[in-house]
Amino acid sequence: MSLYLSRLTIARTPTTAALRALIDPSPASEDSGFRDPARGRMMDAHHRLLWAVFADSPDRTRDFLWRAEGQGRFYVLSARPPVADGAGLFEPPEIKTFDPDLRPDDRLAFVLRANATRARIDPAAPEKRGRRVDVVMDLLYGLPSGRVSDERRLARDAAADMAGRRWLEDRAGTAGFAVEQLAVTSYTVVPLPRHVGGRRQQPQFGVLDMMGEIRVVDPEVFMARIAEGFGRARAFGCGLMLIRRA
Repeated sequence: MSLYLSRLTIARTPTTAALRALIDPSPASEDSGFRDPARGRMMDAHHRLLWAVFADSPDRTRDFLWRAEGQGRFYVLSARPPVADGAGLFEPPEIKTFDPDLRPDDRLAFVLRANATRARIDPAAPEKRGRRVDVVMDLLYGLPSGRVSDERRLARDAAADMAGRRWLEDRAGTAGFAVEQLAVTSYTVVPLPRHVGGRRQQPQFGVLDMMGEIRVVDPEVFMARIAEGFGRARAFGCGLMLIRRA
């Protein structure tokens, strides 16, 4: 299967300037701590925006992964090239085929934005399929409450680093690579917009930003997994691993 890696940039035109608050809202958070409603609105707006260059028919299903880089720029990995004009919302896309010549033991630097989850098994019913839970919040679940804010932040940062590392290492064996170095650079909880009701019932998901170095074990398996993406919430800009020679 052919893959295309594209860089898309929002056009600087009067039309996009008038729509900027809708198509590329400010990422500034309204909440303190790690819960970020503004980021949720931004990811939802970007998700809709990118369909302008991929929704070529009413029944089209998503076949691309994307990552926002800020300042109206996006990287997209897709099974088909984006539409050239993008309804006038983007500059002409920069497109190249994505077919790196990878060999076993190649070392690659990577960045990955992921919604990392796992199945939490109920000890009372281990035979049942577990509920999907965010790996960081699951690790924090058992920590005592009542800590001061600095202690909670340090505990959260440590949990994000540990949970993110475990999560990626658990997937590496079946994805054709090994993790050599990894750092979690941020963790936020993103509430989904358009929710009607109280805050407690609002759907949300965790977003881990990771970077580091991996070693290729099986190039064919690894490339297939790159195309598939990692984790969940892929429609909202998670799952695309960007790589380069280390």
